[in-house]
Amino acid sequence: MRKVLCVEPVIFIYIFASSLTSPLVQQFIYRRLWEEEYNSTFVSNNNASYCEQNKSSPTYIKQKEVQEKASVFNMQLDLTGAVPSLIVAFVVVANGDRQGRKRSLVLPSVGALIADICLTVISYFSLSLSILFAVAFITGLFGSMAAFLGGGFAFIADVCHDEKQKTTRIAVVDLIFGVVSGLAGLSSGYFLRGIGFTWTFVTASLLHVVNIIYIIFFLEDTVGVSEFQHEAPISCKELLRETFSGVYMLFKTAPYKKRILIIVLLFTFMTYLFTMVGGSSLFTLYELDEPLCWNEVYIGYGAAAFTSVSLTSFLGVYLFSKCLKDIYIVFIGIFSYVGGMVMAAFARTTLLMFLVRVPSLLCFMPIPVLRSMLSKVVLAGEQGAVFACIACLEVVTGTISLSVFNILYAATVAWFSGFSFLLSAGLCLIPLAVLCWLLCTSWNGEDLALLVPEEVSSIESVDS
Repeated sequence: MRKVLCVEPVIFIYIFASSLTSPLVQQFIYRRLWEEEYNSTFVSNNNASYCEQNKSSPTYIKQKEVQEKASVFNMQLDLTGAVPSLIVAFVVVANGDRQGRKRSLVLPSVGALIADICLTVISYFSLSLSILFAVAFITGLFGSMAAFLGGGFAFIADVCHDEKQKTTRIAVVDLIFGVVSGLAGLSSGYFLRGIGFTWTFVTASLLHVVNIIYIIFFLEDTVGVSEFQHEAPISCKELLRETFSGVYMLFKTAPYKKRILIIVLLFTFMTYLFTMVGGSSLFTLYELDEPLCWNEVYIGYGAAAFTSVSLTSFLGVYLFSKCLKDIYIVFIGIFSYVGGMVMAAFARTTLLMFLVRVPSLLCFMPIPVLRSMLSKVVLAGEQGAVFACIACLEVVTGTISLSVFNILYAATVAWFSGFSFLLSAGLCLIPLAVLCWLLCTSWNGEDLALLVPEEVSSIESVDS
């Protein structure tokens, strides 16, 4: 059977299935907590979910309590799955340079399949929400989204041999991520209204089955592993040692300038991701609360609005990369995000909440550009190590960000629910300051673009 090197269908299906269930899990938790608090069925109509807007009403106070409980519950759930996924993602993605990329794609798909099957059972039999913690932990043992994206971007870096096209190719994957997640978010409301939680989870499970079949039987690996198949199996201890030594040597043997660039770019990536993940994760709870009081369909529309943001961010990367250095593209994207968050903090009408996406049209640009800059500065055999670092940073940063912002939202929702958005915008000063330092020291995107693998190899040979 002839295999292909096209990983985009794998990314498409995985992201669609995951994005289809992600907002539903939040709404499922919110509704169950609502029913426990009010001892009645959650009410939703064609226009909005029921929510009390009279601040002097006892119902309003209980409503805020549900918001706080849902926020804290989501934070605890994220923490439960983050720790195992951090370890697994680091080991699997880093060892992709030696054992192939397919493992980092198939394991998260199997974990997502198990999670959706468990969600189906919990929903159908109305089981306790506490079971979700066990589901999150098991899913984390398979690497979750961190391992999948780390393996996917490393796969793309292997296929793309032209360094000038690497930024665009990685941006395409981020475009798929944004567009598909938006379409899935739009569909989730109609799935929920049409077939309910249970059958929506079943649909996502079937999509993961299709994905696993494609990865195993139709996708060709980018890393040749035949030379390792005849070697004696190595122990887990040796495997971990090789994994961590590979990442350690990435920094140990690198020239000083390369090492500093990697560290600074990773820090910039981490700080921007912290602000963006934390701020955007609160949109669903913010939209469920008064005065918006959105139902599942409107929430789906809101999630789908990010489709246009992903598309315009990709177009921005494609066009700006022809005339601007990478570092300036990152600047533009961060300022775009700041504008959207400030506007979201004061959005009190449905129209204004949808218009939040207008200033945010380019906010996704920094992520693929920073990934590309990091990929350009390392050797071909170090792609797995650098993307393992990125994947682990995504897990750690995302988990801490979700925890911090959910706790902050729970503490401030009663007096100003938009405070978290303002804080997210303010924290963007950190990556902006780092980028300004790079410009002032002349270690900018042009230097990185020139620091291609061949030149890095010659520098390292001179240093040795």
